[in-house]
Amino acid sequence: MRLAKFLAHSGVASRRAAERMIASGRVTVAGEVVTDPARDVDENSDVRVDAARVGPESREVFALNKPAGVVSTARDTHGRPTVVALVPSERRLYPVGRLDADTTGLILLTNDGELANQLTHPRYEVPKTYVATVEPGRVSERDLRLLRDGVELDDGITSPASARQVRFGVLEITIAEGRKRQVRRMVEAVGHRVVALERVAFGPLRLGGLGSGEHRRLSAAEVERLRKVAATIPRR
Repeated sequence: MRLAKFLAHSGVASRRAAERMIASGRVTVAGEVVTDPARDVDENSDVRVDAARVGPESREVFALNKPAGVVSTARDTHGRPTVVALVPSERRLYPVGRLDADTTGLILLTNDGELANQLTHPRYEVPKTYVATVEPGRVSERDLRLLRDGVELDDGITSPASARQVRFGVLEITIAEGRKRQVRRMVEAVGHRVVALERVAFGPLRLGGLGSGEHRRLSAAEVERLRKVAATIPRR
């Protein structure tokens, strides 16, 4: 198995983060610093990160209903509450992607770096659905069409999205991109302001009845559906 993939499967970090660890010289194999993420290793290769030996561990995936004010990181230098602190586990969990501190709703936490990479890498285009409360509340069909077709942002035109008004002042928007504060910026680009934003679905997984701050471990069948969704979504 390639070294970066081995670290991801060991729950150390996502594959991309593991590649950065390797490049920075933090990883050794049999006592030798290795900077090649493609180096072949196995459980008997004595792989260490910062001198601590690592190896495969059982994988866990949790769904969390993130409250407002909680940051989507494993640690925060400003002392703010983190999503990882809300999910007790003996494993080294980290969030799959991010939600803004003021955005609520569904976020996944896992120690499965390979799965995290599949769900967040741009080439996989896994859809995420949000419910946005907007002002002004009257949203024209023209505005909805712009959201669906793509709007011009400072980092380029957005890809086609799904957008509908579920009731006055409330939009449901599904995107497959992951730009920073993308839904808020899309709504602003068509002349509205997001006053509340909740993610209600990530791929085939929906928030369901999880209360704010509550979490649950995903079943093996749910994890398998998450794995399959990236493999079946057509790439542009």
